[in-house]
Amino acid sequence: MLEASHKRSDDGVHMIFNSFEFALFLPGVFGAYWVMRSTRAKQLVLLVASYLFYAAWDWRFLSLILISTIVDYTSARKIAVSVSGKRRRRWVTLSIVVNLGMLATFKYLGFFVDSASALLDRVGFEANPAVLSVALPVGISFYTFQTLSYTIDVYRSRIQPERNLTTFALFVAFFPQLVAGPIERAERLLPQLEVLERPSTSDLRAGVRLIGLGLFRKVAIADGVAPIVEQIFSDPAAHRSWVLFVGAMAFSIQIYGDFAGYTDIARGTARLFGVSLVENFRQPYMAKSFSEFWRRWHITLSEWLRDYLYIPLGGNRGGRLATSRNLMATMLLGGLWHGAAWTFVLWGGLHGMFLVTERFLPASLSQSERSSSLWSAGIAVFVTLAWIPFRADSWPNLTGYVSALATNSGSSGLVPSDLAILLFAVLGTVAIDVARAQGVVNPVTEWAPIARGFAYGFAIIVATIVSSSSVQTFIYFQF
Repeated sequence: MLEASHKRSDDGVHMIFNSFEFALFLPGVFGAYWVMRSTRAKQLVLLVASYLFYAAWDWRFLSLILISTIVDYTSARKIAVSVSGKRRRRWVTLSIVVNLGMLATFKYLGFFVDSASALLDRVGFEANPAVLSVALPVGISFYTFQTLSYTIDVYRSRIQPERNLTTFALFVAFFPQLVAGPIERAERLLPQLEVLERPSTSDLRAGVRLIGLGLFRKVAIADGVAPIVEQIFSDPAAHRSWVLFVGAMAFSIQIYGDFAGYTDIARGTARLFGVSLVENFRQPYMAKSFSEFWRRWHITLSEWLRDYLYIPLGGNRGGRLATSRNLMATMLLGGLWHGAAWTFVLWGGLHGMFLVTERFLPASLSQSERSSSLWSAGIAVFVTLAWIPFRADSWPNLTGYVSALATNSGSSGLVPSDLAILLFAVLGTVAIDVARAQGVVNPVTEWAPIARGFAYGFAIIVATIVSSSSVQTFIYFQF
């Protein structure tokens, strides 16, 4: 039997948004884009830059992006001209099989083999799988879902196929959102890529603001609490229960700052080229329900799962039990999308259980009760606890964390400096969300000039103090 283990390739210079390499790359691309006059030339600049950006991670996996591009471009064109429903189904099936086949091979082969081997061992059959090391292509979960939605939408006659191969290739590989989203829909992004122009002053201003805010969320908030999270999760038995709960809360802040920060930088970078990417986060920890949480957290994935999985399964059209089944299936697969491990499946299952339970709550609960601060706090607590299996490296680490949380057997606490960093991260996250909820697009920069100067200075000082000396990659790059 064959076993596949996943690892990231360390070849090349990784183009992380918060790296020195990207700080050199982006101005070069922007300069080349600025001097080009025609849309065609601008498309070619961005396409070449996107391929170079991805090749910096591992040039070998450019072949996967090219395969997705060619297969889905061809499939969509064939679907549009086919009169026979059978031929249309064949072409959309080809797209689905190729994209999900690549995803399954490079991301889930090892998981499936390991799970099958463990099951055989349990029933008395000794399994000795050979080991095949398979590198996990960065961003494969994101770009395969994005290009899959395109062919499915063409099949559903929602959109017309893109005729220009360069435009479509750029849709698949557009570097600001290639690695970790947002997962764009063709009907929204393709029209922007077809008529590329010089960015306006408002585009440039918005781009710089979003990049600045994203770097602050990533470097000052997410990277600031990362060592504390690592310390607590690496040895849960040594810590008291309250520290373990704080560790879960710290991770909830870390992953939010990390992923929302990435999205802000991606959206800001795209705006420098006159392209507007969709919002991916909308103050998720202010949600009044679990369903609202998923309308605010990783919005583009939630909408993708809803439109291409939950609704085709039947959605909420078959009564409570059928709806519950569809919700659980969607969330279990959504958990597996995040990572090839049973801990991710459990995380998805917990959220599925939350959503199902929410639908069975008594109708007598008033709207005021559901919108109370206590209710929101309860939602936040359950979401925070559900992050524990997401963060755990393995099943034994998860059971160890939960056991230590339940028994309070440890003795270690947190030093004052750690508590100060956590307090800053929480207050910074809350301040940004409250400001955005009140309509302030960028709370770090949209104040009077003097206040803006203090905000920039404070952000730089804090980022310098709390960030580590090495560049920290983004959490969602592993998915």
